[in-house]
Amino acid sequence: MKIVMAPDSFKGTLSAVHAASIMRNSFQKVLKDSEFIELPMADGGEGTLDALLYATKGKRLQLNLMRPDGVTAEAHTGVLGDERTAVIETAAIAGLNLIPKEKRNPILATSYGVGEAIKAMLDQGYRTFLIGLGGSATNDGGMGMLQALGAQFFNSSGTQLVPGVCSVIQAAKVTLAELDVRLNDCTFIIANDVQNPLCGPNGATAVFGPQKGVTKDDITTIDEGMNRYSTLLEKAFNVSVKELPGAGAAGGLGFALLCLGGKMKLGAHVVGQAVKLSEALIGADLVITGEGQSDRQTLFGKVPFYIAEMAKEKGIPCILLSGALGDGWQELLSYFDGCFSTVHKPEDLEECLSRAELNLHHQSLNLANFILKNKEWKRS
Repeated sequence: MKIVMAPDSFKGTLSAVHAASIMRNSFQKVLKDSEFIELPMADGGEGTLDALLYATKGKRLQLNLMRPDGVTAEAHTGVLGDERTAVIETAAIAGLNLIPKEKRNPILATSYGVGEAIKAMLDQGYRTFLIGLGGSATNDGGMGMLQALGAQFFNSSGTQLVPGVCSVIQAAKVTLAELDVRLNDCTFIIANDVQNPLCGPNGATAVFGPQKGVTKDDITTIDEGMNRYSTLLEKAFNVSVKELPGAGAAGGLGFALLCLGGKMKLGAHVVGQAVKLSEALIGADLVITGEGQSDRQTLFGKVPFYIAEMAKEKGIPCILLSGALGDGWQELLSYFDGCFSTVHKPEDLEECLSRAELNLHHQSLNLANFILKNKEWKRS
């Protein structure tokens, strides 16, 4: 048998690379004569860099970049195995997980470090960028990123706004005279699974701001400021992109990248193409995918749903093995040949998280034994 292990990360516990390795090692103990392919996946959020570098045999680069709280710290970018595509994971540079919950302040949080990362990769000669947008701590409309690349913003008094601090509410003027000219030669592929526009009731601030620390009282003020700021940028870049799906991703970082000519694509599809998922599925007898929790939201472009669609096109059975099955998981049965949780006994959340590796190992062994004793899984 040929079995492809293509999980997303089990957020908060296991990276996609680790999850795929556990699945493979567990199955191999039972199905000893089978061929296994580990293909860790991602959707543009946390773990995208690791998944892409693992699957393409790319290289990791260490940089000192500004975190969303303005502190400079070690961070990583990478280059795909093609040696020409730079990979930047927003979550690894300006991620919500980088800031303790009690210190999160989206009024101040900046995307400046993402711009620093782009500039560093430009300096090394890269002109093709794959940028993952999930998991950000910022809500600055990409202002910080643009400042790091040379854009200058001013308030109504003509004072230049300080780079590294979210000043989107104060922006009254922008000049692009110092914007890095090398950007004109760049291709930006934006890996994203969010369809929200930049502003309004479905925009970045209203929908995602609260989880980053935006209070109810501040939503309207910030959103109005974001609207003014985006109007300035659209005029400066001569574009109209703030209403496009995905412009509100990563606190509006998606909008800024669209201004730079970026192309928004569904994150799972971008990663799938980069890791050559379609080729890996050729001749496969079974595909196993998973994530931290699967529910009806999984059907809205998340990694397991994308994997299931690809497997179905090729007539390959696909099993979902996730940390938990949430509301509406029964709807997933129309796309998967089986949906399973790794939790096999009553446990509270903390216990489940602490036992994530062991639980995945045990349930993988369980499934492997089922497959061994039910030969109909094997393709004729």
